[in-house]
Amino acid sequence: MTFQGRRINPTKFHPSQIKFYLILILISILMLLPMLYIFSHAFKSVNELYNWPPRFFVRRPSMENFQNLLRVTSETRIPFSRYLLNSIFVSISGVGLTILVTSLSAYGLSKLKFRGRILLFEINTLALMFVPVAVAIPRYFIIARLGLIENFLAHILPVITLPVALFLIKQFIDQIPNELIESAKIDGASEMQIYSKIILPLIKPALATVGMLSFQIIWNDSATSATYFDDESLRTLSYFLANLVNRQEPQGQGIAAAGALLMFVPNLILFIILQSKVINTMAYSGIK
Repeated sequence: MTFQGRRINPTKFHPSQIKFYLILILISILMLLPMLYIFSHAFKSVNELYNWPPRFFVRRPSMENFQNLLRVTSETRIPFSRYLLNSIFVSISGVGLTILVTSLSAYGLSKLKFRGRILLFEINTLALMFVPVAVAIPRYFIIARLGLIENFLAHILPVITLPVALFLIKQFIDQIPNELIESAKIDGASEMQIYSKIILPLIKPALATVGMLSFQIIWNDSATSATYFDDESLRTLSYFLANLVNRQEPQGQGIAAAGALLMFVPNLILFIILQSKVINTMAYSGIK
């Protein structure tokens, strides 16, 4: 297709695309700056952290912050590995249960016909309006009534019914033709067989996106450990690292910078691995 003698969206590079590349490069640089700052900040020495005026990039990279972090963690009553294992356990369990519960719920709301399903989806959409802080008090009462204080389920339970996860997966399942499901039913497939052998393979991009979102929420959550746990051995890595800055001065800023990088790297790696599936989810879930 051409417009005034020029091809629209050419398959190969064309000089007319230069202006778009320049805009994309500028936007990419702006998006990379926060990540570069996290890496740069973590490798600044204590003296460089307190320089005035502050510098964005590190001048003399140093492992001093990580050495201080290692020293502080070795002096604590609870081993660093305990906090790390707690975070890994609740993150993996939370991600698995979130994917299972939200995908089953989304399949029911999208393809099964029952009274009240539209109302249930509207309630879920309404729940998207509430930030976690707004429901902190009722959430505490619910978890306390369930007897989940000092229990890892306090981390997991609020996430497995993540409204945005249900919304994304349902919108993705809506794109699957009903005829495909009807054909499977004619062949004698049960609902669970349809869900496991047809639906799940077709919604892998949405599942990957939900897994990434739930992982980020659980992995970076320090408030739950502070609110529901008194036993230090049950708290997570995010809580431990968030409190290091209050324990050590003037090295506290450097230790906090190193800890922030340690918390950020798993999120970055996961996003790099799943970025193509995240883009597919946004393209096919009705979000523009």
